[in-house]
Amino acid sequence: MINLKERCNIENLTYVTGNYGKYISVKENFEKSGMHINYFKYDLKEPNVNDIKFISKEKAREAYNLLNRPVFVADSGFYIEGYPDNPGYPGAFVKRSGVSSNVEELLNVMKNISNRNCYFLDCLTFYDGISYYQFLGISKGTLSKEAKGKECKKAKSNLWYVFVPNNCSKTLAEMTDEERSNRKDNRTSATDKFIEWYKNNYSKPKILSKKL
Repeated sequence: MINLKERCNIENLTYVTGNYGKYISVKENFEKSGMHINYFKYDLKEPNVNDIKFISKEKAREAYNLLNRPVFVADSGFYIEGYPDNPGYPGAFVKRSGVSSNVEELLNVMKNISNRNCYFLDCLTFYDGISYYQFLGISKGTLSKEAKGKECKKAKSNLWYVFVPNNCSKTLAEMTDEERSNRKDNRTSATDKFIEWYKNNYSKPKILSKKL
């Protein structure tokens, strides 16, 4: 466990994930803020519960125990309002359900459904060995009728090819980097919230005792 002095002088953060696309996307956010992050590729275990905050916290705990240094993890749920007989599916089970790996099957299930509203809910959890800090972000949109877009290394999941953000006409995968960054869909970013908090608060000893 790190002591207070070590905690105040942490400059580099370690992001733990087995998804390289997620790392590239998150890394860009940090670099824009002048911050460096380390990357440790590892597939963390996911508790079998449909609760994105609980899953993220448990994965942060595992990551810290693995590396014994401050870490953060980022998890996403995908919620489809009109999913047949199961509104909100797959939620936190997006990976285990197979929805993200087989978007063609998802589109087939949803082909006659008029309510195609859906959203990503992201949870970033930072754990320093003392306290957990969690940040949420949401991006709302609709499910397209077909998969669209070129292969994208920055794609966090195959759902980028079927997710059209609000106030947009393209899927995330169809957009250029500039279009994704400047889209007007009123989304919030868990990563940006964490960056702002970390830079403004975490290194200041006078508020280290505060939990978010």
